[in-house]
This record gives sequence, structure tokens and C-alpha cells, in this order.
Amino acid sequence: MKNTIFILSLVLCFSCQNKKSDKKLVIRSLDNSLQTELDSLYNIGVFNGFSTTIVDTTGIVYNQGFGYADVDVKKKYTENTIINIASVSKVFIGVALLKAQEMKLLNLNDPINKYLPFKVIHPNYPDEVITIRQLATHTSSIVDTDVYMETCYINKDDVSLPEGLKRYELYYKNPSKDWIPLAEYLGKLLQKDEVFYNTSTFSDIKPGELYEYSNIGAALCAFVIESAANKSFNEFTKEHIFKPLGMSSTSWFFEEVDSTNYSKLYADDQLLPYYKILSYPDGGLITSSTDLSQFLIDLIKGYSGNGTLLSSNSYNELFRPQLQQKAFEKKKNKNEGFNVGLFLELEPAYNSIGHTGGDPGTNTMMFFNTDTGKGRIFIANTDSRKENSMEIFWGIWNVLDKY
Repeated sequence: MKNTIFILSLVLCFSCQNKKSDKKLVIRSLDNSLQTELDSLYNIGVFNGFSTTIVDTTGIVYNQGFGYADVDVKKKYTENTIINIASVSKVFIGVALLKAQEMKLLNLNDPINKYLPFKVIHPNYPDEVITIRQLATHTSSIVDTDVYMETCYINKDDVSLPEGLKRYELYYKNPSKDWIPLAEYLGKLLQKDEVFYNTSTFSDIKPGELYEYSNIGAALCAFVIESAANKSFNEFTKEHIFKPLGMSSTSWFFEEVDSTNYSKLYADDQLLPYYKILSYPDGGLITSSTDLSQFLIDLIKGYSGNGTLLSSNSYNELFRPQLQQKAFEKKKNKNEGFNVGLFLELEPAYNSIGHTGGDPGTNTMMFFNTDTGKGRIFIANTDSRKENSMEIFWGIWNVLDKY
């Protein structure tokens, strides 16, 4: 019996080794083929640096950096380079929101004023209740304005813009001393008679009726979580998302990450200064493709009922279609950006769920395919106005989908 077990063990051992070897061969083959195609696209010269990632439920399948995080000193852009990922950050608000609901700190259908230290009243519909769910589905009728754009970006190091980049002046007009906490900033935007308040922050549409993408609404949702948990949104996400997934290079703030791993930001060949965002949860998450991969893997697992961050019911709610088609009647393409869940978008033609992002010097995408269970990440450190920039952007994205 012992000999039989020993022989069986050997067979199983060799079988496992063969499977591992086969997987390594597949990955090596994938790496070589994919690397060749991506190298060709990088060499066209649109992006100074970027990282690309493919994941599935078993983990990271491919993860590679291209080009430079710092062109002047020829510092390589790697899979561990960190950079702010713009609006892909909003997906973390959705997961944090459902974690807070699991903890019975709030309910998606609660009025936001139940938790806020100041009252948010729609001036055109003062008797209408704005709910947390409306914030999370971009239907709160709180909309982005010129005032928001002119106030939310802070010039981190008070660095002047180079000549030829005046189109970015809006993002760097506010000096570093103007930094204020999230609660204070939102209060100044949304409370009547406060310094940044403007009635145009509220659309003429009744809350809950139409989809209109809102950065302010996303930041406000994060602040509702912060208020309900009596803990900063930064600390809440650190405790319930970053640490459980081992995202050790991820934070909302420069002060909490290794600045030596931070990529420079570019507008084509010109260097852009760093900036901070007062409404930071709507687009300020700093991370690497390696860290972000862990989050995407758990989303994919959560879609199939095996996630670790949230319960199956919460993940079902995250991905559940929240809106009717009539909520998109003002969009030119009524199927474009259909909001499949909470701070998530569906690309119907590709069975993909995820989010895109864009800010000065950074362009990002994170999606997974609901049929294949494979996910893709693209993070770049360059804004490009070159004629072929979009062609190369989509070329990289589509190449990732081939493998």
C-alpha cells in the first residue's frame, strides 16, 4: 500500500510539474508574441512610457512596462512604476460603498443628508431627496462645472508650466497652499453662500431621472462613506481594500508612496508638473499595474461569486444593471457608457465591465470580459496630440485582447 501511494504520488507530482511546465511554456510563448507586437506599437513614439497587463482568475498572466518613466535620465517604465490612474479610481468608491453597506454603516437607498455634516439641497428641487445610489449611478443631478474644474486641481510643487503648454493652465493655477481636506472642499462647493457654490452645480433635471457623469458626485459619495464610517476615505480603503489585497504601493496621497517609483507626466515630449486633486477619490488614486492587477483579479472572481473583498450579494449589486435605458436619452449614442453597476461601465459589444480614466499626463483603462474571465489594464504617462495617438492607444488595447 505504501509503494502504491508512493508511485501514485510520483505520478501526481510529475503530472503537476508537467502542467506547471506547460503553463510556463504558454506564458513564455505569449510573452514573446505579445512583447513583439507591443514593442512595435511603442516604437511608433506616441507614449513615453506605459504598462500593460492581462489577468484572469488564476492571477497575472502578463505584466510589462514599456518606455520610460523619466525620459531625461532614461529610467525605465516598469510594471511597478506608480502613477495616478484618473477616473479608474472611481471603481474603488463602488467597492468601498458596498463594503460600508455590508458593515451596516449605511444603505444605498439612504438620503445623503443622513450622513453629511452639511446639507446638500437641490435648488430647483428642494423637496427631492438625493440618495447614495444616485451618486453611485451618476443620476444625482449634481454635475461638474467650470468652478469645479478651476478649483479642484492644485499645483503640487508650484512649478510653472513650460512654454507651449498653456492649454493645461487650468490644472496648475492653484498654488500648493490652497490644499484643503475633502470635507471642506465639498462644503465650499455644495453649501449655499459658500465661496465655490454655484446653482449650475445642480442640473435642471430632477434627481434620479437621467445619467450625467459627475466627478463631484463621485467625490461626494466617497465623503458619505467617510462620514458614515467616521474614518477618512483614505484610511477606509486602505483597511478594506489595499491591505487585504496586498496593494502595498497604492495610496491616494503622494506622501504615502515611494516618490522614486513615481512616473513623470508628459504632454507629448514636454514635461508636466505634478498636481493634487481636492476631490481626490474621483481620480487621484496612485498605483502600479501590479497592484491594480490584484484589484481587477478580485473583481473578476467577484463576478463569478468567488471574490474576497465583498460578499457574493455585494458583488452582484456592484455589477447589477442599475438604470433603465430612458436614463440615457440625452446621450448622442444611447448605448455608449451604459452604467451597468455602481461606478462601472458596460461595453455591450464586447461583454466588458470596467472604467476608463484621463487626466493631465495620464491615460488609463481597466476592463474585464464577462465571457472569458480575462481582464486588461493599460496605464500611460503621456497626453498626446499626435495625429495617430488614438490609433496607437486602441492598437495597444486591442493587442491585449488577442491573448
